[in-house]
Amino acid sequence: MCGIAGIYNYHSAQEPSTEQNVKKMLSLINHRGPDESGVLLDSNIGIGSVRLSIIDLSSGQQPMSDTTGRYWIVYNGEIFNYKELRADLINKGIQFKTNCDTEVVVQMYALYGHDCLTQFNGQFAFCIWDRNKKELFLARDRVGIRPLFYWAQKEAFAFCSEIKGLFSLDQIERVLAKDSLSQIFTYWTTLTPNTPFKNIFELQPGHYMHVNSNGIQTKKYWSMNFTSEKENHNRNLTDSIEELDNLLHDAVKIRLRADVPVGAYLSGGLDSSVTTSYINAINPQVLNTFSIGFTDKVYDETAYQIEAAKFFNTNHTAFSCTAEELAENFAETIWHTEFPILRTSPTPMFLLSKKVRESNIKVVITGEGADEFLAGYNIFKEAKIRRFWANEPNSKARPRLLAKLYPYIPMMKESPDLALKMFFGYKLKETEDPAYSHLLRWNNTGRLKSFFSDDILSSQNGSRSINEVYKTLPKDYANWSDLSKSQYLEATIFMSGYLLSSQGDRMAMGNSVEGRYPFLDYRVIEFCNNLPDNQKLNSLNEKFILKRLSAGRIPSSITQRPKQAYRAPISGSLYSKNTPAYIFDILSDTSIRSYGIFNPEKVETLLAKIERQETSSEIDQMALVGILSTQLLYKMFIQEPIIAQPDRLMNYRVIEK
Repeated sequence: MCGIAGIYNYHSAQEPSTEQNVKKMLSLINHRGPDESGVLLDSNIGIGSVRLSIIDLSSGQQPMSDTTGRYWIVYNGEIFNYKELRADLINKGIQFKTNCDTEVVVQMYALYGHDCLTQFNGQFAFCIWDRNKKELFLARDRVGIRPLFYWAQKEAFAFCSEIKGLFSLDQIERVLAKDSLSQIFTYWTTLTPNTPFKNIFELQPGHYMHVNSNGIQTKKYWSMNFTSEKENHNRNLTDSIEELDNLLHDAVKIRLRADVPVGAYLSGGLDSSVTTSYINAINPQVLNTFSIGFTDKVYDETAYQIEAAKFFNTNHTAFSCTAEELAENFAETIWHTEFPILRTSPTPMFLLSKKVRESNIKVVITGEGADEFLAGYNIFKEAKIRRFWANEPNSKARPRLLAKLYPYIPMMKESPDLALKMFFGYKLKETEDPAYSHLLRWNNTGRLKSFFSDDILSSQNGSRSINEVYKTLPKDYANWSDLSKSQYLEATIFMSGYLLSSQGDRMAMGNSVEGRYPFLDYRVIEFCNNLPDNQKLNSLNEKFILKRLSAGRIPSSITQRPKQAYRAPISGSLYSKNTPAYIFDILSDTSIRSYGIFNPEKVETLLAKIERQETSSEIDQMALVGILSTQLLYKMFIQEPIIAQPDRLMNYRVIEK
């Protein structure tokens, strides 16, 4: 795993500052690759990388060229089927200098061009410089596991694995994008390719890009598709279980390829227990597993984590996160997310990855993706119940089913019928809306926008950004089942934009740890997307096929336990008598007024409400985290200078052409 960066001056010769600018960017993402660093300098370009050595530790230095020297690559990620691709290339007469997957990528591009992407099974973001065409080729994996951001103007183009690297360049203006803030305070993230910052964009998942003096061309090479609702769904469950078993076995097996020890996260839930069971079967040597718990028992799953660790006889490291640790590390979390967030959940994941790195583990296998593609989230069941309720909107019993989905939220259990109807009844009868499953969530989250300052609110003209979602829906979307539509929205917006970024890559790589995700193997995704709905969500039984597959492989108590979403404490951690001084300062009336993002009177009212109440509502807690994280983002990325330290780069080398 690595971090990459580069600058391309379209019409000018090599500038003396190019190397220094690339080094500045790399120094700010040095945590992504602390082992080695390097830069390629050509007539009007500089590209570089920082490397976290995982495969071929001795000879995988970047930038790296193909055998002809025409193509040069900087690469962040892993191609898990690189051994098979390498063998095919050798059969075609191509000779290799290294044993690493980086060389496989550049040789595949030299042979196949952008069509090579369809043959890669991995998680990646890379850039290849074509010295003959004077052209950059950039690509990103299918679902956006690895990040890649860029900035462009008429005369220049720059890219980096993280936004902070781009902001080290003097010519790039640092300004929050008001429309993006509106999106984040609705969807939890921006709609790709937007970011929180003006003129900073991400290369979209499943896309590639050509950059030359004529401009930028972006194209899609992979789409997330589902079986049409009208197609035959008489697939036999036993056959489905066998096929999923084979796919997951191979997905885990190829993700164990590394020249360093590989560990695993063990959350105590179904997904991580299943992946651990495959690791245990494939490589029964000592497995290092890691888990996080909370001193607040409402959020704690330690008992299940310990049970799973004992069942698999792993070398287990359990870490308990206190409210004080969460608050103390929240600011550093935002430095790495580079996005406002609405939950504190990324911070414990950052602390967990720190424990992994302290154990000298660079790679962990985790269970992300199972909830999205096997219908594990409550939002899928919630939509199904709301449709059931919409058939009899005056029913008193049907809305009570919704309260049972959230036993971990005390207010849900205690809510009277009228309150439940008011909360869950938003656009109840609009079942034909393309985004019906998510309308309630987006509406509730959108209420947070009321905290924005008049300046921010006026810039939005009262418009609903949901129309932007409708414009991006695939042409076959209308033919999919209701569940498939829900899964698509969840995977392409929430999973890609928040879960794999703010809570995934950025938290792990903040401590130089690479996460690997067997459920996000594209073969597994495509298989799950063609399963009958009832093999995923059977009545209200989520991940039905995975539970059947897991029988006898993991503790039955974990298979049978109710679904519990990963959550972390909020108001008790971020706003209490033990709150660190920096939080009080950033939420002070002076700071709120100075930054101009939020309405100071409304923020003051919110803080007073949280201070006097023993239990805060979900909306109030999200508002607190959203306001705090946005204020911190502004302070770190807009108000204060971003200081690069090029001298920090390790084992630095320069290649000049």
